[in-house]
Amino acid sequence: MDNIYFSVIEALIFSSDEPLQASEIIRAIKGIDGEDIELSPEDISSAVDNLNSKYDKENISFRITGIANGYTYATTEEHAKYVGFLSSERSKRRLSQAALETLSIIAYRQPITKPELETIRGVNSDHILNTLLEKNLVAIKGRAESVGRPLLYSTTTEFLKYFGINDLTDLPKPREIEEIMNDEDFIEQKRKIMMNTVEENLEKETNENQDNENQD
Repeated sequence: MDNIYFSVIEALIFSSDEPLQASEIIRAIKGIDGEDIELSPEDISSAVDNLNSKYDKENISFRITGIANGYTYATTEEHAKYVGFLSSERSKRRLSQAALETLSIIAYRQPITKPELETIRGVNSDHILNTLLEKNLVAIKGRAESVGRPLLYSTTTEFLKYFGINDLTDLPKPREIEEIMNDEDFIEQKRKIMMNTVEENLEKETNENQDNENQD
């Protein structure tokens, strides 16, 4: 592959709002330069590796990474904490502990029915499922062959993008999850999140009280 296409691939990935698949990159290049251009998904992968090597040598703060079977730009790990400090996007989309628990069960046991999910959780999951469906993190993937043919739920491509993974095989193994849960940095981050939640609830309660007093 001609080196000139390195910058073309770079530009295409950079300009895309969504993870860009290799087939889309190839289609764009052939659409401009002709169908006789010889390009394969392996060529795209090789070009991405070369671009990342260049970024690494020049100490650039981002890399091209594989997410949801496509390519996108992401901040390097050492710079992510600074970006995360300023970014409020994830906090706006923050999932409750119950939603994360439900989503984890679906991710590891999919496709799964609502009765199976509720048996594992031990509580009704109607509201949580509706929330996850609205956020497009889970989707209905058909019906089970069991009595009553209950709906089957699975995770979506949006789920992969939300958690920054390429496919479900990238999910941490149970042993890895246990290690994460016991990690000091994770415990500290969890404490901060819990404190933020408490503060948000207190602020909400205060505002509601003030509104009630004004109405009186």
